Amino acid sequence: MKVLVTVTDVAVVDDEFEIDGLDVDERYLTYELNEWDDYAVEEAVRIAEDGEDVEVVTVTVGPERSEETIRKALAKGADRAVRVWDDAIAGRELLDAETKAELLAAVAREEEPDLVLSGVQSGDDSFAATGVTLAEKLGEEWAAVVNQLDLDADAGVASVHRELEGGVEELTDVELPAVLTIQTGINEPRYASLRGIRQAQNKPLDVQTLGDLGLDESALETPLRWTATYEPESEGEATVFEGGADETAGELAAVLREEGVGQ
Repeated sequence: MKVLVTVTDVAVVDDEFEIDGLDVDERYLTYELNEWDDYAVEEAVRIAEDGEDVEVVTVTVGPERSEETIRKALAKGADRAVRVWDDAIAGRELLDAETKAELLAAVAREEEPDLVLSGVQSGDDSFAATGVTLAEKLGEEWAAVVNQLDLDADAGVASVHRELEGGVEELTDVELPAVLTIQTGINEPRYASLRGIRQAQNKPLDVQTLGDLGLDESALETPLRWTATYEPESEGEATVFEGGADETAGELAAVLREEGVGQ
């Protein structure tokens, strides 16, 4: 059995930052494994630990910088990784959900996984559409916002609990091959062990271009345009009370009385 996990690194912006054109200046950015993808990796590794002859492969659309994040997934237990990137992709200002899904689908067709796991969304762009768009392009069954997964590989069925609006949960069976988008809380992601970190340095990480995947630059075309980046104006200012608990509690109480709270 093969499980393919889509993984991305997300930008974390410092509290104080500057905007350079359409981007936040790189000086104010750090990158980390997307939170939702971390849960997807953990779920895949648990499937591998509970089963026999299960291979976990991660796939990432990202520059060389993202290899640090990819190695984190490998250190947690994934077997190998694929990274998709070339100059044509790097030259695009925006990679929307449809474009990313097209690239991921090309990798999935080569890998032919039994199950694809994707985080519900990324912590920066937050499109929350890549996973289900990927399922559409592959023509496979799917389930979104999965917070519990029971896999019967022999029967080729995944029994899933889906989190819906209003706290409602749906229980459904999905036939494999399938794409599932994983919600936070489905498990408790592990920390990478020192041994795992060392092993990750020697695990295969294959870099593929558009040409390698049988695609050309038309796969990157999108009707979306990134027109501006700006910091929204604050609707109000925060008041910071400094000092000991007794002093600041009195100051806070005075402000609340002025605003009519508790009257």
